Formats: sequence, structure tokens, C-alpha cells
Amino acid sequence: MKKIIFALALLASFQIANAQQLKDAEAAAKKVEAAKAATLNEKKAANMATWIKLGQTYLDAYNAVQGNGYVGAPEAELQLLMTGVKPVSTEQVEVQGQPMTVQHYETADYYFSNGQLFTIVTTKPAVEDPLMNAMAAYKKAYELDVKAKKTKDISEAIGIIHDKLSNEAVTAYQLQDYVGSSKLFEAAANASMTEPYNQVDTNAIYNAGLTAWIANDVARAKVFFLQCVDHKYYGDEGDVYARLSTIAEKEGDQELSVKYLEEGFVNYPKSQSILIGLINYYTTNGGSTDRLFELLDVAKANEPGNASLWYVEGNIRLKMDPPQVEKAFEAYDKCGEIDPNYEFGYIGKGVYLYNHAVEVQEKASFEMDDAKYAALVEEYDKTLKAAIEPFEKGFAVTKDKEIQTTIAEYIKNACFRFRDDPEYQARYEKYDAIVAAGK
Repeated sequence: MKKIIFALALLASFQIANAQQLKDAEAAAKKVEAAKAATLNEKKAANMATWIKLGQTYLDAYNAVQGNGYVGAPEAELQLLMTGVKPVSTEQVEVQGQPMTVQHYETADYYFSNGQLFTIVTTKPAVEDPLMNAMAAYKKAYELDVKAKKTKDISEAIGIIHDKLSNEAVTAYQLQDYVGSSKLFEAAANASMTEPYNQVDTNAIYNAGLTAWIANDVARAKVFFLQCVDHKYYGDEGDVYARLSTIAEKEGDQELSVKYLEEGFVNYPKSQSILIGLINYYTTNGGSTDRLFELLDVAKANEPGNASLWYVEGNIRLKMDPPQVEKAFEAYDKCGEIDPNYEFGYIGKGVYLYNHAVEVQEKASFEMDDAKYAALVEEYDKTLKAAIEPFEKGFAVTKDKEIQTTIAEYIKNACFRFRDDPEYQARYEKYDAIVAAGK
């Protein structure tokens, strides 16, 4: 969720406020009133320029109360941009667990994080609902622009309104106003689809649903997630499928719930939320997991060269009760056959062996019978040594430094057990140095 939300925040918020924007909220409000009065004149109301002007005055009124700040600006720079303007008060707050400084101005609050402007919140708007009123004005202007003389200008203005609504939605989310955020994302989505701008903002639609979901308004969330499906947008790793499945289950429609999961799995076989949902369904409803592997076979047929699908199969087999270890290892080994540079098959095998060795070690620590204890220690040593080989293969092929460091930590720990052997001592020292360098 946060990944999508904050990606949008970066797109929406780095818009420098117009240097010529009105500084005085009262003056901005008076200009709006004058522009509104013009629309009451029958002759002027028939002129699209009248409505374009009204739309612009509403945008000016929106900007007027926010000052010259812009999101991402260093605090020192803002002191120059806002010379002579001092905050009424300052306080320390916490936003989503992050400490921030809030500077309260007459008409807006500036939130600072690590010396940069994090967001701007309007506290005293110059006029009521300026963005939606601006949208209405530009829609009217478009209706009157029968010769399409101002289509580009109107489209650009609607795009600006869309961006500002998106930014407001992100701000509301950041301040944990999820109900308000959902409504603002909906408004942004609707603005985006308004002619002549006429674009589908799937991020806004998805986020309208997601923030509604967080606010526990499941019925509202469902509306937007279904819109996502209509627009063939499924969120991060098929998240929309997983959430619609949960909603269907809550509504008592088990058949529809599993249908969403199966469709999602074919398109996003690596999605953990979908995968876990399917495993839970087929293992808790007395059904067979054969259907799960049928779906995986469909995915493999669609992408025969995709080694990750075999990795997914290995993970599924290890999560079953009881785990199908041999078949899981066969699937992990198949990853390397399909793509020798695919590290996760090796890693999956190594992690299972390492974790199993730890389980055996713990079991041995509670064993009082000497013979059984000795057998467990022997199994522990054998399993731990077996984990080293796939880990080293994974280490050799991965290009990700962070993954290399993680693998090296596993190998180092395993080799430490056998450090009396010069070979393992040397390997321990090698990977210990890699771990130290990685940290």
C-alpha cells in the first residue's frame, strides 16, 4: 500500500507553487466573487472565457493560502522564499511514527521532516471547496467551447486540478485521515476522466479503494477494486485480486472468492497474498491441492522459460502439511536447469536445509537419551553441511549485493560449526569478511 501511495506522492507533490500566486486570501476570495458575479450575467455566462476565468480564480484562491512553500523544499530555502512571513506557532508532532516539526501559519500548516517540507495542509481556505468549484467551471467552459479553441488550455487546467486533488489525497493519507483520503482519490480519478483531459488514473482508483479498505469501508473499497479490474489494473503483485477475494469471502460467496484467487494466481503466480489465500482455501476446505498445481502448470505453459515459477512450486510444496520436501527440492533444482543464473532456487533449498538443521539442533537440546541425542547431532551436522552447497551456488550467481551479504551470513554460521576442519575455517573467514564488508 505504502509503496503505491508514496510513489504517487512524489509525482503529485513536487509542484512548485506559482511565484505570482496571490498572497492575500481575502483578495483571492474577492476575485472569486467578482468572477462568479460575471456568470450571473446572461450574456457573459454564454462566453466560455467567463468560466475559464472563474476556474482560474478558484485555483488562485486555492494557492493563495498555501504560501510560497513547495513540498521537498529545504527549510533554509523556505526562509528566503517566505521573507517577512513568520509562523504563528511551532510544535513537534508524530506522523505515522515519524517525528516532525509543524509550523503553523495563518492559513496553512507546514510539516517538516529531516529539514525538508514534507507536506502543506490548508487550515483556512480562501473560499469553499476551490478545487471542485474550479473543476465545475472548466467543465462548463468545455461545454461552451464548441469550436474547440481552448481545448488544450482547459485540458491542462483539469490536469492541474487532478494533480492537486491527488496531492491532497496523499496528504490526508499521511495524516491518517483515510476516509477523507479515499474521497479525494475518488475526486482525482473523476477529474482525470473528465473531458477534454480524459485519462484513466488507475493509481487514483486503486488508492481510493485501498484507503477505503483501511478505513474498514469494505463496500466502498469493493466499488473501486472492481473498477480496477474493469481497467485491467491489479495493483502490486495482483493485490486487487486478493482483496476482492477477501471481500467475496466476507459476503459469503466462497465460489467467487476462490475464482478471484485462481485468476490472480495465473497472472501473478509469485504473489504471496494470493498464494497463501489459495493454499489456505485448498487445505482448510477439505479440497485437493491438485487444483493449485494445475494453475501453476498453466502459468508454466504461458512462460516455459520462467524459472521463478518452479521456485513458487518449491515454496508451495514446503508449505503443505506435511511438507513435500523431495518434490520441493526437485522444483528448486529445476530453477537452475532453466536458468543457471537464477539464484532463488539455490537459496530456497539452502534456507530450508539450514532451518531444518536449527530445528534438529533444538530438538537435540531437549533429548535426554544419549543414543537419540547422538543421532540427532549427526543429523544436524549432515543437514547443516548440506545447506552450504546450494547457498554457495546462489552466492556465486546473484548480482544483488544485499542478497550476497545475507547468503554469506548463512554460510558463515554454518561453517563456524565445523571450523576445526581447516577447509571450513577458511570458508568461515571468507564469508565472515564478506558479511563485515556488507554491513
